[in-house]
Amino acid sequence: MVEPVQEIRAAVERYTDPYLGQTLAEAGALADLRVHGNVIEGSVELGFPVGGYVDQFRSALAQHLAAAGFPGVRVAVELRAAIATHSVQRPLKPLPGVSNVIAVASGKGGVGKSTVAVNLALAWAAAGARVGILDADIYGPSQPLMLGLEGERPTAPDGKHLEPLEAHGVKAMSIGFLVDPAQAVVWRGPMVTQALTQLLGDTSWGELDYLVVDMPPGTGDIQLTLAQRVPVAGAVIVTTPQDIALADARKGLAMFEKVAVPVLGIVENMSVYHCPNCGHVEHIFGAGGGQRLAQEAGVHLLGVLPLDARIRAEADGGAPTVVSAAGTPRAMAYVEMARHTAATLARRGRDRRGSFPEIVVEDT
Repeated sequence: MVEPVQEIRAAVERYTDPYLGQTLAEAGALADLRVHGNVIEGSVELGFPVGGYVDQFRSALAQHLAAAGFPGVRVAVELRAAIATHSVQRPLKPLPGVSNVIAVASGKGGVGKSTVAVNLALAWAAAGARVGILDADIYGPSQPLMLGLEGERPTAPDGKHLEPLEAHGVKAMSIGFLVDPAQAVVWRGPMVTQALTQLLGDTSWGELDYLVVDMPPGTGDIQLTLAQRVPVAGAVIVTTPQDIALADARKGLAMFEKVAVPVLGIVENMSVYHCPNCGHVEHIFGAGGGQRLAQEAGVHLLGVLPLDARIRAEADGGAPTVVSAAGTPRAMAYVEMARHTAATLARRGRDRRGSFPEIVVEDT
């Protein structure tokens, strides 16, 4: 006996996506739904990149339908991404062509923020999104090394706008592409913020779903000024589990709150070490700190990432974990973090509506 279409549709609408934390009805995700015998067809639109998620989604929806009294139903729906442009802090406006700027920040250095930022960008790109990354750490740019772009220089075909470099499907811009890596950048804070806002605004990013900004560590004047000048749709705070890192991460949360930038959540990096020889599990920097901070702040815990020497080696080699070790548990931890981050952003409302040095690109 074929079940009535309306009953099956109602059951599908009640399915809660684990990343959005919403039912498909609440998310407005059912673009189309057709039932032919025991096969469900049509299309579902989610507000985050869905590459690599289709089989998991279909399987979970089929299990949900079986529990709802519709066993044996085969789910063959098409899964599509519908990535919206989200509002930014006032009085700023979103960058032309860039749907969402995501700031990845930390209250202190040494917590792996840049590694998280580059793997976040690469995970979104691997899932089908159009992604760029801006290395905003003027004093210690690391993205050229991590993306395998050391020694490369961007061009400026019109003499005004920089063409970003590209690696692993991600567009990239960094002060490291424009200065001698052996020379220290000795600039005061206002000079740094001027350079960064120019790098952001004068780069021809094209059409992007996400632009990841790898922020400089800390919560001082430079970071605060950047948070005020860069039109950010959401921020991600990276920490390690130990108390001293958590104390500084709280300052990062407070900084973004001060400038009305929503914090999407916390990423706990270097959470656990799995010995590759004996399998022993050790929480070297403590356990559960990121979860406690997220609960205190009322934000999401977006990811719990492992402490693994291979992650460091992969980033240093110019092919970060998401691309060099795709499908491994350590890479999937970043993929999960990226989905949770994009889905958390998707739940937000859609947006409808000269005294400092300039960077000059010269032909050499």
